[in-house]
Formats: sequence, structure tokens, C-alpha cells
Amino acid sequence: MKELLLRRIKNKEILIGIVGLGYVGLPLAREFLNSGYKVLGFDIDKAKVSLLKAGKSYIKHIESDFIKKYVVDEKKFDATSDFKRLKDVDFIIICVPTPLDSHKNPDLKYVIQTTVTIKQNLRKGHVIVLESTTYPGTTDEILLKILEESGLKEGKDFFLGYSPEREDPGSKKFTTRTIPKVVSGISKDSLEIIDALYSKIIVKTVPVSSTKVAEASKILENTYRAVNIALVNELKIIFDKMGINIWEVIEAAKTKPFGFTPFYPGPGLGGHCIPIDPFYLTYKAKEYDYTTRFIELAGEVNTYQPYYVVEKAMGALNDFSKTLKGAKILILGVAYKRDVDDTRESPALKIIDILEKRGANVDYYDPFVSELSSFRHYPDLNKVSIDYSPEKLREYDLVMIITDHSDFKYDEILENANLILDTRGVYKDSPKVYRA
Repeated sequence: MKELLLRRIKNKEILIGIVGLGYVGLPLAREFLNSGYKVLGFDIDKAKVSLLKAGKSYIKHIESDFIKKYVVDEKKFDATSDFKRLKDVDFIIICVPTPLDSHKNPDLKYVIQTTVTIKQNLRKGHVIVLESTTYPGTTDEILLKILEESGLKEGKDFFLGYSPEREDPGSKKFTTRTIPKVVSGISKDSLEIIDALYSKIIVKTVPVSSTKVAEASKILENTYRAVNIALVNELKIIFDKMGINIWEVIEAAKTKPFGFTPFYPGPGLGGHCIPIDPFYLTYKAKEYDYTTRFIELAGEVNTYQPYYVVEKAMGALNDFSKTLKGAKILILGVAYKRDVDDTRESPALKIIDILEKRGANVDYYDPFVSELSSFRHYPDLNKVSIDYSPEKLREYDLVMIITDHSDFKYDEILENANLILDTRGVYKDSPKVYRA
């Protein structure tokens, strides 16, 4: 069976199934399509499925013309909410969310639900790969157990592995194809098959000895970033009390050609990975009677940042004899990072929530995010991006730069805003600019 799959991969005779057509699944589908494979996408969101079937994209960096080419013109891409069609595909790649619950514990319900559905449609020859970020042990302790309840055996009847997603939305330097990809398998045959598949669409694969190593590598990558961002966020607060500009300090420090990697402070962590992944490791560590104090402390520092931003906003307004309650505030940028349309875990959402609970009147402008509707943690959030103009800026008591999009006209903002709170180090010293 392995040799047959390897031959079909080489000849591009297999059908790729991708479960979850979001910021990971859709870019992955693009690479398979560009490499000559046919793709069938699965998603429970029927609105997404309808848009794709009409040849339209809902993600900024995936062009609708590309979707139309493969859905309408070449008919190599289709999308469905009918999961019985999993039987039709050869490779099943799971790209579903792995959020935290209200107690910051891993919430694997989407992974488990998807795996149960796959089990119900599992056949001999299937290859299943989990890409969703999770704690070490998920693939062999949870997915394998569920799938083998079907009576089929891994390494003989079907093949299972883990390959963590590595996406950098908005990056002009890195794409799905050019970022090296870690691959693993439960069995040696699984690793060989999965490596062969990803080698067709990724410039370089990095095979590792087990799914646990692959899972741990993803956790390490994002915990490393979370801890270092927490460090500079804490230094930001300390240096601010000393009257020192943290961004100038970082620019000076990074001139050292060895032993220093620059990380930058901000209003909090955003995106699906960095705010979440370290807590997956913290949760798993408890099984081994170990407390990840360093990681948890970093989490506390980063979680505090939106509150710190609001405190700085209150101080800035107070210096101009204004109160936060009743103040008119404009948030510039609600995406979690520069030049993307992704609001997952964006600190802007928490900042808006805190400001409004304290009586402020909050609007926002983001050229990439036209509206904010209900979110899991903010079910009552319902806003539409304002029509931006220099004149409009003058209506607000405070303008807060939360996401430093390249499209923003920063000189114009500085000239027209009454007061600015800069959380991204956009401005140097100015009487009307406060840093947070």
C-alpha cells in the first residue's frame, strides 16, 4: 500500500482533503493546487463554502482570481460541508482551531470532533495529518486511539502523522511554500508517505523521529516568542517609568552582531498561536507534576498589556483635563498584526472591551477589517470601521495606534489628531504623543 501511495503522490493522482478552510487550510490548498494536485476542502461554515464555490476568497492574501481559476475554470478545487465525502479523498489534512477555554486550558473539541468524523468515514489507504497546534502527545494519545476504534490499524490500513502549520500572514519574505516544514509519522511508513507528499509543495521538509517531537517543536517556536515578547513588554513598562524610549533602546541593542535577537513590545499578543500555544505546554506539564513558572509568568505579563494600555490612555487624557468616561476614542488598527485582515486573539478587542466598560465611546478604523461582529470572548461586540478622513480624526479626544498598518498616513494622523497613544513605536517625541 505504501508503494502505491508513493507512486500516486509522484504522479499527482491523489485527491487532497483539507478540513478547515481558514488562515492555515486555504493557503495550504493554494500550494497543492499550484503544484498540480486536486483539492477538496471541508468546512462547517457554509458561508465560506458558498463563497469558495462561487470563486471568491475571504482572506486578504488569497486572491479571488486564484480561487476562480481552480474552482470555475480548471475545476481542480471544490469545497463542501458534506463530511461523508471524506471517503473520496486520499489525504486528510486537519487544520481546525485549537483554542483555550475560559480557564486557559486546551480546548481540543474541534480536533476530536473532526477525528471522530474521519473515523466514521475511514477506509484503507487513508493518510491523515494533523496540522493544528497542540501539546505533545495529542496525535498518538488521542487521534490514534479514536481512529483505531474503527478496527483499522495505523501503519497497515491507514497512516497518521503530525506536521505543524507555519504561516506568516502578511509577510512578503515568507510563504507557505518557502517556510521549511517539520513532518512526522506514527510509523516509519507514515513518515515516509507524509514527507513525500509535503516535499512536492514545500521547498524543504524537516523529518523528525516522532509526532511528539513535531508537536513540541511548534510549542517551542511560539513559547520562545511569547517569553521574549513578555520580556520586552516588561522592560517597556520599567523604561517608561525611567523616561527611556524602549524602541530606541532596542534599535541600539540590535546593532550588536551576535547574542541578541530583537523582539518588540506591543499592546498585547494576537494571532492564533503565540497567545495560546504556551498554555498547551503548561497544561501538559501538569501531568508530569511540573509547574512551568517561567512560561506562566510570561503569560501574565502579556495578558496584562491591554490593561496597561488603557491605564496609559487614562493618564494621557488626565493630563489634558479629560476623563476616560465619556471620552471619544478612535482605535487605529484592530487586526492582530500589521497589514493583515486577521483579528484572531487581537489585543484590540480586549482594549475596546475594557474602554467601553469604563465608559468611553469607542470607534475604530482598519483598512483591512470592515466590521467587527460577535467574537467568542466578546459576544456583544458589533462595530463597523469608520470612514477615515483627516477631519474625522479631529473629532476624537484620543487616537490610539494599536496596529501599525503600512497604509496609515502617520504624518497626517500626527497633524490632525488631538492626542495620540502610540503602542507600536511609530512616533518619536512629540507633545501630543504618549507611548504605551
